Amino acid sequence: MTNIVLSNTNYNVVGTRPIRHDGADKVTGRAKYGGDFAMAGMLHGKMLRSPHAHARIVSIDTAAALALPGVRAVVTGADLPIAGKDNPSLSARANSDNVLAGAKALYRGHPIAAIAADSLHVAEEAVNLIAVEYEVLRPNSNVLDAMKDDAALLHDDLTTTEFGEPTDRHSNIATRFRYEQGDVDAGFAAADHVVEREFSTRTVHQGYIEPQNASALWNTDGYLTVWTSTQGAFTTRDALAGVLDIPVSRIKVVPMEIGGGFGGKIPLYLEPVAALLSQKTGRPVKMQMTRTETFEATGPTSGAWFKVKMGAQSDGTLVAADAVLCYEAGAYPGSQVTAGAQCVFAPYVIPNQRVEGYDVVTNKPRVAAYRAPGAPISAFGGEQIVDELAQACGMDPLDFRLKNASKEGTRRVDGPEFPVIGNIETLEAARNTEHYRSELSGPNRGRGVANGFWFNVGLASSASISVHSDGTIGLVEGSTDIGGTRASISMQAAEVLGIPTEDVRPSVGDTDSVGFTFLTGGSRTTFATGWAAYECAQEIKRKMIERAGKIWDKDPAEIDLADGIFKHSSDEDLQMSFKELSAQLGRTGGPISAQVSINPSGVGSAFGTHLVDVEVDPDTGKVEILRYTAVQDVGKAVHPSYVEGQMQGGAVQGIGWALNEEYFMSDDGDMVNSSFLDYRMPTSLDLPMIDTVIVEKANPGHPYGVRGVGEVPIVPPMAAIANAIHNAIGVRMDNLPMSPGAVLEELWSQNGG
Repeated sequence: MTNIVLSNTNYNVVGTRPIRHDGADKVTGRAKYGGDFAMAGMLHGKMLRSPHAHARIVSIDTAAALALPGVRAVVTGADLPIAGKDNPSLSARANSDNVLAGAKALYRGHPIAAIAADSLHVAEEAVNLIAVEYEVLRPNSNVLDAMKDDAALLHDDLTTTEFGEPTDRHSNIATRFRYEQGDVDAGFAAADHVVEREFSTRTVHQGYIEPQNASALWNTDGYLTVWTSTQGAFTTRDALAGVLDIPVSRIKVVPMEIGGGFGGKIPLYLEPVAALLSQKTGRPVKMQMTRTETFEATGPTSGAWFKVKMGAQSDGTLVAADAVLCYEAGAYPGSQVTAGAQCVFAPYVIPNQRVEGYDVVTNKPRVAAYRAPGAPISAFGGEQIVDELAQACGMDPLDFRLKNASKEGTRRVDGPEFPVIGNIETLEAARNTEHYRSELSGPNRGRGVANGFWFNVGLASSASISVHSDGTIGLVEGSTDIGGTRASISMQAAEVLGIPTEDVRPSVGDTDSVGFTFLTGGSRTTFATGWAAYECAQEIKRKMIERAGKIWDKDPAEIDLADGIFKHSSDEDLQMSFKELSAQLGRTGGPISAQVSINPSGVGSAFGTHLVDVEVDPDTGKVEILRYTAVQDVGKAVHPSYVEGQMQGGAVQGIGWALNEEYFMSDDGDMVNSSFLDYRMPTSLDLPMIDTVIVEKANPGHPYGVRGVGEVPIVPPMAAIANAIHNAIGVRMDNLPMSPGAVLEELWSQNGG
């Protein structure tokens, strides 16, 4: 790991590598995940799922299932409040129907009904006794088929919104939009080199280890408690309130430990169903998905078809860019095509650019976020075109990117201007790595580079701190810890108070125990919830200084806290450590605590540059990753080890997406590789060590200069590997995944085979 610091700010805690607070519980198995939940009298729930990708539900007969001994309740879509409403909006119906289907099943695995029984085995037997009559319809398994005029419609009430205006056109295209600046046609006319290509990507899954789970108790007092592995307890609570049509004040969501998410554990799946079964039985109900259910019925990322065109002058100056992006939304509108459009050209200064996007429903699971949702797809095309233009101009690919790199004041295609960013510094760091300066020799070997961008977000976060008499503090925050954020949040509070990170006892609160906090996602947690902890610690500091002033009979304005020591500005004898003052709180006015809720602006956009060396076997098409380096501007690495882990993890997921991962769909719309045996994810045997270079271009919008880290690393890998494959064997891979068979087909096509 290399760390390039572009500021002189040093801290006592921030930037160090303490042991994570939850580490011991997790490695010993004491940490409680959703699958570990148990309660007296608990029932087990199981879902009946559609065997068809597109079918009208004619009837559901549950009598035989209810007659099975041990079965306590059954629910269908008719039990959801939406069933009793006249003409609900498509968005409201989508949120409800994705939990339990209404009139139609829109993908294989779509939930149809659910059973609660004394044991899981009885529940599994009972769901097979539910008789469902279907009218099977023609499925649309990819975005281009779904966009055709004669395509079967998923939703009879879906009409296309075009350029922000509703239309009366019934189709599977939910939304068409366009971003544009400058004169694109004039820009291309002024270009000496123009490259245009079409690309496609397949549906892929986040691949988290822990499947979805939920347990619920709808108590006789009307209050609902849900225990679930979720990326956002408050997001889950609010979504539950909408689907179940009850006030948020009657719902408490308790976030369990989470075995990975990457965006896939934001939506509702089992929670409302477990709640309804609990309401019917008066007992707690636990539900868990199998791996096949997770693949077939939770939100993967979009498959896509898109076209990218870019033009440059002979000196390497980019003058025009144009893209058309068509993303699959799955069964209901809401793909990440907007983000893909906003990110595709963001790393570059391009005076004339246009991006048009289409959000298209298909007979696949409703898509969910997946780490920089939408951006890796469009970057796969955009960054290959950039490489081709660099080659046409006779320039080194990193020099070409540096010549055109976006910087402070550059306007994105969708309008916003960049504040302080580290794009140029990241590219320069990549160019100066030993990896990039080294020679790559041998047949069928190639080196590729690619750039990536993600906005990052802030949004609401809350934290509370209480001071203990032994000088430690209890910190309650509202962000699910997926990647070590208990530590990064605690470290920011510890820095303010001048105490070791080990003296902070962090916990993730439920929705009744801490103020509203937006979900863990968008690379926001260390930035926003860390900032909430920072502000809360500042309030603790102020109150502790007031208490010191009371003890010393001095004006608090004359007292400061530095390096964990309270000091009077003029009397050197008046000093007291944080621990010593904490011990006196009980007898000098009582305990001290604070609670803070914030909604911060000042989010720092982030950039990354990836370098990869590959070797391609021309006889088998297999691509071997020889060497990989990820370079990224992180603003300030609060805990460098976790920053490295995020960069490495994103790169590894991108490698899998690039080379092997895909939903392999049959003509009937079935996913035929819905297990980790057949859905090929990379293992340690497929990977080299991932080198990291941390660039710290401080974000002026955060007290410690933090930028979010987790999204950017998955944006460049697919394009970088595609560029490396081209440099190794001379073929352009326009489709993902670049599996051995796909590589061989391109080679055969090139050779006239």
